[in-house]
Amino acid sequence: MQQEQSTRHTEATHAPELHRPCGLGRLLLVMLYDAVIVFAILMIAGAFALHLPFSNQTAGKDFAYTTYLLSAWFLYLAWCWRNGGMTLGMMAWKIQLISARGGQPAWWQCGLRFGTAWLSAIVVGMGYWWKLFDRHKLSWHDHLSQTHLVCFTSASSRARSDSTSQEINGSDGQ
Repeated sequence: MQQEQSTRHTEATHAPELHRPCGLGRLLLVMLYDAVIVFAILMIAGAFALHLPFSNQTAGKDFAYTTYLLSAWFLYLAWCWRNGGMTLGMMAWKIQLISARGGQPAWWQCGLRFGTAWLSAIVVGMGYWWKLFDRHKLSWHDHLSQTHLVCFTSASSRARSDSTSQEINGSDGQ
């Protein structure tokens, strides 16, 4: 069973000409881009909190308020990952999150990825640095959540933009 999952993960990671594993540098740029968006989301969530019982709370000190803000952060990421596999930062850098089986990640995978990404970062970033040494370029949270990031080549980007154009125009390419 474990070997079967490993085989599926390897096959999905090395899909031929459409995409390749995402490198650490590009991932850090995506994280920087998305940090601006997450900051805005947390500011909006904080503004809403003024009308909730959290009005005099401090993030990091008050458990309920911190959980509320982490939930807002998680919902942004998970919704993006479940609906297209990309946050705005990932779209800009042509990166997509896919499950080991090749499709959109499940909610449990999004939750596990979000939680274990913190573990990857807390240990002096070792979970992220691991990408440099892993033969499939996977981080700790990639392994644990059975998901991974892929970079699109120009051919796959062109195919995706063509399908998006067809969806917008309401045609099916015929």
